[in-house]
Amino acid sequence: MKNQYIGDVGDYGKYGLLRFLSSQGLKIGVNWYLTPDDGSNDGKKTAYLDREEDRLYDPELFDFLKGIAGNPEKTVRMIEESCMIQNACYYHELIDMQDRTRWHRQALEKLADIDLVFCDPDNGTLGRKSLKSKDAGKYVSPTEIADYYNRGQNVVYYCHKARRTEDAWTATKLEMLKYLTEAKIHIFTYHRGTQRSYIFVIHPEDYRAYCNIFYQFEKTKWCRNQLFTREFSPNFEVETVEKQRPSIIITRDDGGTVQISVSDDGWVHIVDSRRKGTTKPGV
Repeated sequence: MKNQYIGDVGDYGKYGLLRFLSSQGLKIGVNWYLTPDDGSNDGKKTAYLDREEDRLYDPELFDFLKGIAGNPEKTVRMIEESCMIQNACYYHELIDMQDRTRWHRQALEKLADIDLVFCDPDNGTLGRKSLKSKDAGKYVSPTEIADYYNRGQNVVYYCHKARRTEDAWTATKLEMLKYLTEAKIHIFTYHRGTQRSYIFVIHPEDYRAYCNIFYQFEKTKWCRNQLFTREFSPNFEVETVEKQRPSIIITRDDGGTVQISVSDDGWVHIVDSRRKGTTKPGV
C-alpha cells in the first residue's frame, strides 16, 4: 500500500469489503504493508467519484473518499481516523527492509487481539522472490501470513493477477496451502481497474461462520453487479462433500445438473454443475 493509492477505484472496493466484514462482527486488523510513494500515476483512477451510480455501493464510504482523494497530503492515517472500518486496529509503519524481522514482530504485537488480519502489500505474495530482493517491500511473505494464522488468527491478503498465465495464477491463489495444509482458502476478486483478489486463509473450525458471511456479502450490490465475484478452491468442495447426506439431483434440459443436499449441521447445499463449487446455506 502507498498513500498515493488512497481514493483510487481499487481502494473503494477494498474498503467496501472490509467495512462489510466488520459489520458482521469481525474485528479487523489492517497491516498496510506501507511503502513510500513513488511519483508514478498509480492510484489516480478516481473518475468513478464523478459517477453518481458508483455511490450506491457504499454512499458513506464514497463521500468520504471523494473528500480526500485529491488531497496531496493524504495518508492512511486519514482512513484510520475516519473510523470507516468499525472497531479496526492498524499497523502503519513503513516496511523496514533493513530489519524486516523487527518490523514484522511489531506488527504481530500491534495486531494481537484481532479476529481477521488484512495484509495489504502493493503486489501480493513473494512467490519465488527472496525477502532480500530489492522490491521485496511490495510483497507479503507467506511465512508472515503463517505467523498470524499459527497463533489462531484468520488472514486475508491482497494479491493481483498481473501478467500470470491462468495456471500460474491458480498456483498463486493456492500458495498458502504449501505452508498451512489444513487451512481453507477462499477468494473474492474485484474487477474494477486491474484485477484484484482478496485471498482468505481460514481455520477449519471457523470456516462455516465465514461461509455464511461470504454468502451475505454475495447479496450486496458489490456482488450482484459483479464488481466482486467469489472464486472457489478445491478444499472448499471437500468441505461440502464430506458433510453431505444423500442428495436430490435435478437434470436440466441443457444437460446440466443441480444437486440439492443437507449437511449434518443443517445447511442446505445447492450445487450447479455450471458453476463449480457453488453452495448456499439454507434458511
